[in-house]
Amino acid sequence: MAKRTILAIVAVFIAWTLLDFIIHGMLLKSTYEATADLWRPMNEMSMPLMYFVTLVFTGCFVLIYGLLIEQKSLASGIKFGILFGLATGISMGFGSYTYMPIPLTLAWGWFIGTWFEAIAAGAIVGAIIKS
Repeated sequence: MAKRTILAIVAVFIAWTLLDFIIHGMLLKSTYEATADLWRPMNEMSMPLMYFVTLVFTGCFVLIYGLLIEQKSLASGIKFGILFGLATGISMGFGSYTYMPIPLTLAWGWFIGTWFEAIAAGAIVGAIIKS
């Protein structure tokens, strides 16, 4: 695996971890607290598993860009992030809303947060992995 690919995976993983803390740990905190009956208690949540899932998702995001996008540039990365984020954000936010009793504000938060994270990741991979 190329050094730039590994660097992109590390950079996106760090960015997503920080953005997750801001989005879920700060911005959506009160919504999670108001719906505490829907979530596992903190002592039952598995942080190692969460980081593993994030790492696998990061690797897939970076590898899809690196292996399947012909013209690699900052603009291509951002376009990829916009489209990928729209797909994953709508699925996470409003897809979850269709079958989980979450508030509409949480669906919007997940949608916008996921979309923003993917755009940021697209900018990162586009800046690091170039044609």
